[in-house]
Amino acid sequence: MIKCIATDMDGTLLTSNHEISEENKTAILKAQQQGIKVVVATGRSYQEAKYVLVDAGIDCPIICANGAEIRSEAGEVLINNPIDLSLTRRIIEVLEQNNMYFELYTSKGTYSNDYDKAITIIMDIFMSSSLKSDYEKSVQAAKERFESGLIHLVDDFEKVLSDETISINKLIAFSFNKDELEATKNQLTLLADVAVSSSGKENIEVNSIHAQKGNALAAFVEKHGISLDETMAVGDNYNDLSMFQKAGLAVAMGNAPDEIKKQATKVTDTNENHGVAKAILATLEGEK
Repeated sequence: MIKCIATDMDGTLLTSNHEISEENKTAILKAQQQGIKVVVATGRSYQEAKYVLVDAGIDCPIICANGAEIRSEAGEVLINNPIDLSLTRRIIEVLEQNNMYFELYTSKGTYSNDYDKAITIIMDIFMSSSLKSDYEKSVQAAKERFESGLIHLVDDFEKVLSDETISINKLIAFSFNKDELEATKNQLTLLADVAVSSSGKENIEVNSIHAQKGNALAAFVEKHGISLDETMAVGDNYNDLSMFQKAGLAVAMGNAPDEIKKQATKVTDTNENHGVAKAILATLEGEK
């Protein structure tokens, strides 16, 4: 019997327009009404994840930044696994040596040091999605990250690193050059105590070795007296694999790469066709 459902966001719970469909929302609310604990497990920062959930009218705990934080429904930090400061600087060295655009995900939000690149990268991601996004809508969505305070612009990352009240949860780097991404990823994997993954074909995500979705999910269900065998995880990409390895039921999205599907228990429909809702409803019906 499933007592906890963990779902990824981008490419999973969200459509290509980065919205939660009414079908997905209804299925989540139905699961919650039946006493199932629903938790979002995302590579996003808390602020960027919460923004979308509030807009959709969904209230649930959030595993943020690939497991660097676990936040309660009220936003309280329950667990934090940041990257050591000296290690963060070493990661930045590697990224800068490879001329990668990257952002810092922190306990106080996301930081960028290049507005133009931030807009261009998000635009390229939006416009290269499986369903072509509207150009003007994509421009506005990219700019809204800054206008709404979801991402902060600094001229030098050292201002963030030297602030003792801020912890670094994740670094995310972007490139549409496959060779550049692979070369950078290979260098990063040589560093000790880091977890290197990705949530899309155009990015690399770097966390503390202790900050992975699977580890966070295990801690979350234990806190709520639920076993991993009673847990379902839904995802579409490489940063979801640690959840698949822990959960009793691992569900891959229909839009996931074949390598991800092969490591899942089941495969549901795509994110455009409400695959999360279908997986949830199939689970609820199977328990009757």
